[in-house]
Amino acid sequence: MILLCGIPSESPIAMVRDALANLGVPTAVFNQRNFASNHLDFDLGSHGISGSLSIGDQSFDLTEITGAYSRMIDDQTLPEYRNSAPDGPEQQRCRNLHDALIHWLEITPARIVNRCRPMCSNSSKPYQAQLILQLGFSTPETLITNEPDLVREFYARHGRVIYKSISGVRSIVQKLTPPDLDRLDHIRWCPTQFQAFVDGTNVRVHVVGREVIATKIETNATDYRYASRQGGESELSAIDLSDELSERCVSLAVGLELAFAGIDLKITPEGEVFCFEVNPSPGYTYYENHTGQPIAMALARYLSGSH
Repeated sequence: MILLCGIPSESPIAMVRDALANLGVPTAVFNQRNFASNHLDFDLGSHGISGSLSIGDQSFDLTEITGAYSRMIDDQTLPEYRNSAPDGPEQQRCRNLHDALIHWLEITPARIVNRCRPMCSNSSKPYQAQLILQLGFSTPETLITNEPDLVREFYARHGRVIYKSISGVRSIVQKLTPPDLDRLDHIRWCPTQFQAFVDGTNVRVHVVGREVIATKIETNATDYRYASRQGGESELSAIDLSDELSERCVSLAVGLELAFAGIDLKITPEGEVFCFEVNPSPGYTYYENHTGQPIAMALARYLSGSH
């Protein structure tokens, strides 16, 4: 039995659910929005973890759950949570249920994609960048500051610079332009990450266990995810990495303790490889829908233990 946690209509969960069905693997879906009708009890004793998960009128023995894929959103953003009385019993039930589920996901011997603790490295881009360096990848020269004069010096030295958030919240990568230099006083209240622009080809690598699926992105936008917003275009296609680079990507994911990772690389014309970040909960369907690469099936096979 594979447990899927989150919003069932979200495409990453929906596609892996279909892939598991194609493999003949039974699934249970913990729909966060139905927290009022879900219940979890577990005990940790000398003989391991025991307990049950009730979803609606169905009950599942926790020992029968051999894998779980979690893409849960912050439960406090759920419409049903916001519409309940502040600090009332419904909100308390919702919080307690999610807390219990997160704790169980951390300690169960089942295959989990991914546990919360290792995912937290992505909450701080500077911290994760240090881990990426330790695990053998290069990163662009970076400045994190709220001092405008330091940014001006960095820009003068590199000529082409991008900027983005340092948090785990997705931000749109933008080029720093001369007009932006007149607005730098705004960063005094919001430390920002600036990086030397790297020429080359964007590559997203999905690592699932030891399986590597790489996608090349050709774009004329600064941030290919928002190409249309930036007046550009993006074209995605499958690419084969060298055995050496594939193994480095697997080692990076293993080093970060991520069973499933989305690794953002840029490969320069000279063949130098830079790593920008590692996404611990990648929205892989964007890549699969554009290329047909079987990422959902690879994830389903990993969760079911068939590879």
